[in-house]
Amino acid sequence: MSAIDLTTCPIHLGLGATAEVEPRFTGDFAWYDAYAERHRSDGREGRLVAMHTFDVSWSSWEMHPTGAEVVLCTAGNLILHQEQADGTVTIVRLGAGQYAINPPGVWHTADVDGPSTALFITAGNGTQHRPR
Repeated sequence: MSAIDLTTCPIHLGLGATAEVEPRFTGDFAWYDAYAERHRSDGREGRLVAMHTFDVSWSSWEMHPTGAEVVLCTAGNLILHQEQADGTVTIVRLGAGQYAINPPGVWHTADVDGPSTALFITAGNGTQHRPR
């Protein structure tokens, strides 16, 4: 097997300690919908591992109802906003090498102050989005 670019082709961690290369990431919600369909049988135990670089702040919120998400900043700075069930928003500032956990059911979004890269390990089953 040859080396694979994680920013281009994410990984699915599935049942039975499997790891599968995912198709080329297109950056749109259709890709995530197709991912969910491909791995529906893994239920809440499946995990998507992806790496993205952001030049601008996120334009939407997201929430993962069935499991936690790890956000590991690998370059730059991320300002993670986590909206709790009672409506309060917690702000977590991440620099390179730092991580935060988005608990299940917590809406979250992020701001950047320049190019920033993060590794995500996501329980993607049932992920929801809403405009920011």
